[in-house]
Amino acid sequence: MQVIELFKFLLESKSETPDDGGLLDFIERYLLDFTAIRIDKEDVKNLFVYKKFGEGDHLSFAGHVDVVPAGKGWDSDPYKAIEKDGFIYGRGAQDMKSGVAAFVQALKETKKFNGTLSLLLTSDEEGEATHGTVEVLKYLARHELLPDFVVVAEPTCEERFGDAIKVGRRGSINGYLTLKGKQGHAAYPEKAINPIHNISAVLSTIAGVDLDDGDEFFAPSKLVITDIRSGMEVTNVTPNDLKMMFNVRNNTKTTQDEIVLFVAKRFNGLDYELRLTQGSYPFKTDTNTKVVKNIDKAIETVTGIKPKHSTAGGTSDARFMAPVGIDVIEFGVKNDTIHSINERTTRSEVEDLHKVFKTLINNWK
Repeated sequence: MQVIELFKFLLESKSETPDDGGLLDFIERYLLDFTAIRIDKEDVKNLFVYKKFGEGDHLSFAGHVDVVPAGKGWDSDPYKAIEKDGFIYGRGAQDMKSGVAAFVQALKETKKFNGTLSLLLTSDEEGEATHGTVEVLKYLARHELLPDFVVVAEPTCEERFGDAIKVGRRGSINGYLTLKGKQGHAAYPEKAINPIHNISAVLSTIAGVDLDDGDEFFAPSKLVITDIRSGMEVTNVTPNDLKMMFNVRNNTKTTQDEIVLFVAKRFNGLDYELRLTQGSYPFKTDTNTKVVKNIDKAIETVTGIKPKHSTAGGTSDARFMAPVGIDVIEFGVKNDTIHSINERTTRSEVEDLHKVFKTLINNWK
């Protein structure tokens, strides 16, 4: 197969989370000269394959074969790889079967490397991610197989292919606040404590507020209110309490402790309860590390573009790799139609991504 043929094959395998659509079995067979390890758990499929070419670094490529549901309103079958006007359409075209096709084909074509090459694939990135990459990393740690460097082939480019790599990601803190009041008749406000009135004086001091100044890699951590609800949907009863939810995509400067103090200051004198959970933690890979320098050179060789180093966006499975000491970056095709109707990428981007990964492998030092 050539990379485009492989890409179209992957697109036409329906693999909605946590179903892998049979793709991990196929990739295991496709890379027969690599040692394959399956770390399946419950209904999640996970595959790790590796090959030791020499005594040098262990470089791995990682990603997921699962996709979000296609939804309705497509101009074509979302599980048929339709090529039109230079674009290839299908669910997962950008997120991230283009990346999977590019690095699988690059490994397939590699004949020599001064070290170990591997790939890590899961069918549980778009879902809860509890039985996917995190379980593979636990296995690899127990068997002393953790990579030194990982390239996650998520879509990262912004305006044109090659213009951005991810060298880190923000964390995600969820907040659940209950502001207590005292229920009563709306005609006797002096006998009640209205939590809606109380929060109205606070909202302007918390909604959309930056909790830090950020830095050259990270935007400020911003408190984003996502839900407020109270009352019984009647006009004559003052509510007993109010519930508010918020999210903070935090950088390395803001932690849960800072958020607790921030809320305490704004809600001083009010009766409230606050619960915080952290779905992911922020990280940044040193831009002087080998993987950053080598991917920068490979991208510039193929595209003529020097990529910027970004930490923008949501999250990815890279969040599990940094805490175990792996230098991890992300690089893939342009990100402008992921999870959307008529998701698509271009033939040239998939071909160039394959070239970048081959160049990275061939010129690794």
